[in-house]
Amino acid sequence: MSEQGIKTSLKPLMSSEKMDWETPDSTFAPLNEEFNFDIDLAASAENTKCKDYFDESANSLTQSWYGKRGWLNPPYGRDLLPKFIQKAYEETRNEHTLVVMLIPARTDTSYWHDYVMKAEKIGFIRGRIKFVGAKHGAPFPSAIVIFGVKNK
Repeated sequence: MSEQGIKTSLKPLMSSEKMDWETPDSTFAPLNEEFNFDIDLAASAENTKCKDYFDESANSLTQSWYGKRGWLNPPYGRDLLPKFIQKAYEETRNEHTLVVMLIPARTDTSYWHDYVMKAEKIGFIRGRIKFVGAKHGAPFPSAIVIFGVKNK
């Protein structure tokens, strides 16, 4: 594939053109087995990983996540991603909420230092994740971030 062809095929992953990339089952399944999620906090009918989910029309950012054991592969747009990370952090400050997130490992950002570094656990994914329907792996490293305590 030519360099231009690669740039064209990666463009949706590198921009906010598409923000609803579906998590691969190979990433989600072991986490669901460990945490038993009851809701997908940012999904659509086409890409949800849980029976219950908040879609774009429900606007997860305006909903209470209290008492939920949530999976979150948030939209990666520059304006939305920090809002979802902050919301996950704030919602899990009580003892009844758990959020496990798949996010880009952008360790140089303010939101990473303000919120992600306060997570109970951060795990870095080896290699580049390939989202369902993507032709190539993501052009950025990814991390699993856990806010809240597993046994809640």
